[in-house]
Amino acid sequence: MNLHISGGIIIAIGALGPGVGIGLIGAKAMEALGRNPEASGKILPAMLLGMAFAEAIAIYCLILAFGK
Repeated sequence: MNLHISGGIIIAIGALGPGVGIGLIGAKAMEALGRNPEASGKILPAMLLGMAFAEAIAIYCLILAFGK
C-alpha cells in the first residue's frame, strides 16, 4: 500500500512542474504570435520543442512511479 501512495506522490509532484511549464510556454508563444504573426515559422517549432522537453520530465516521473 505504501508503494502505491509513494507512486501517486511522485506523479503528482512530477506532473505539477511540467504542467505549469507547458502552460507558460503556450501562453508566451500565443502572446508572441499576437504581437508578430509573421514570426510563426520561428515561434511554433521552438514552442513545440520546449513543450516536448517539459512533457518528457513528466514521463520520467511516470516511469519512476510505476517502477516503485
